[in-house]
Amino acid sequence: MDKQLGGQGSADGAMPTLREVIAARPHVYRYLRPTPLYRYSGLSELIGAQVWVKHENHQPVGAFKVRGGLNLVAQLSAEERAGGLFTASTGNHGQSIAYAARAYGVRATIAVPEGANPGKVAAMRGLGAELAVHGADFDSAREWIMGVASERGGRFVGPTEELLIQGVGTYALEIIEDLPEVDAIIVPVGAGSGVCATAIVAKSINPAIQVIGVQSAQAPAMQLSWAAGKAVSADMNTVAEGLATRVPFENTQRIMRKYLDDFVLVEDAAIEAAILLLLEHTRNLAEGAGAAALAAAVKLRARLAGKCVVLVMSGGNLSLDQLRRVLERSGTYARAP
Repeated sequence: MDKQLGGQGSADGAMPTLREVIAARPHVYRYLRPTPLYRYSGLSELIGAQVWVKHENHQPVGAFKVRGGLNLVAQLSAEERAGGLFTASTGNHGQSIAYAARAYGVRATIAVPEGANPGKVAAMRGLGAELAVHGADFDSAREWIMGVASERGGRFVGPTEELLIQGVGTYALEIIEDLPEVDAIIVPVGAGSGVCATAIVAKSINPAIQVIGVQSAQAPAMQLSWAAGKAVSADMNTVAEGLATRVPFENTQRIMRKYLDDFVLVEDAAIEAAILLLLEHTRNLAEGAGAAALAAAVKLRARLAGKCVVLVMSGGNLSLDQLRRVLERSGTYARAP
């Protein structure tokens, strides 16, 4: 189970391995297919590199996390399945658990914070999950639902559990199989399962591959903790709910400290500008977290020049209201150099 604020991960300090990611593939591909990896000439010209996009927004729930949910639920004991699953989410993690729970006939109860993305909330309900609104943010909802799970004898699922990381790592395997010459992979960071999975796979196969995390400067707890080498909490005011954590998770921090090459912050305005760039150049709608990798590539373009770069479009669940706000503010965004 995941830990936060300086706690330990696994009791023995073990980390997910490449072997475990490979073992997760049958659980993932029982329900899913590999997602596309496309090169875009417009983005390549913009960054001055060969820019490819890994389209995890094409998943049936619109985000990468469903891979982890399927791997976790496939390996639950009969007792755990009978007790039901409990988790908290701003949307994509909850959809992952709801999708996997429905696939295996398991009850799922999900706490969402007030003001959660209405499209993601509707999707979770549509997948059969029971929803409860609690707290002002993800961390408040998570703390509350942990208590509910304990009272009801259910299985709480944190967003950074090792089984989730193992399942998520299957997209990184797809990247390297499709593009073995990749030089750098840029991954959005919320709780950290995606970037950890990517780093474990990439570094195990080819240590020369650069893995770069990106988080919003308006929700920098994970980046500040990685940079400081210790747990640091921070204010959380980002528009990108997939990046919205105000406390770090120690098990993913531990993996990032071992494997990650760099971890950058980008402003929300840069993320919103990247949403429009992706819409223009790829004809894909990215949510804030899904656009963060491009925002980071723009910031790092001098360093990435001439390289083969993969941007992980982690999700596409942008609400209509969010899209309208981005379009209304489009004239205020600075043009990429």
